[in-house]
Amino acid sequence: MIDKNTVKSIVNEWLDGKEYFLVDVEVSPDDRIVVEIDHADGVWIEDCVELSRYIEDHLSRDEEDYELEVGSAGLGQPFKVPQQYHCFVGKDVEVLDADGLKYKGVLKSVDGNDFVVTVLEKQKVEGKKRPQIVEVDRAFQMDKVKYTKYLINFK
Repeated sequence: MIDKNTVKSIVNEWLDGKEYFLVDVEVSPDDRIVVEIDHADGVWIEDCVELSRYIEDHLSRDEEDYELEVGSAGLGQPFKVPQQYHCFVGKDVEVLDADGLKYKGVLKSVDGNDFVVTVLEKQKVEGKKRPQIVEVDRAFQMDKVKYTKYLINFK
């Protein structure tokens, strides 16, 4: 079986000096390798092809046959690494917190493991008879939420 850390090392060599970052590497028991990369401005197919060839140049099919898939982290998929949070600041996201509560709003900021999402909530406002919809900043920690993902908006 091909070692996951070997593949990560090869990918990181290719990434060195580029604005891309590694999202995930999976190696199945039958040597199916899936590499996900990302970039703040999106991933180009030409770069996926280049990385795929780079990996193939550094792994030997004579020693072990494998299937290789290189692609971008899917839009709408949960974030896997902190860099993805930074790429989506100012964009609509959905957060499922540890208690199972879902929040939809704009990713306002990211600081280390912490991030803030501005959501719209009904709240009682002083001087008003009915609850009003107001913007509320909700703070979360990356390692304490079930997921955070980009919300694709077709407006």
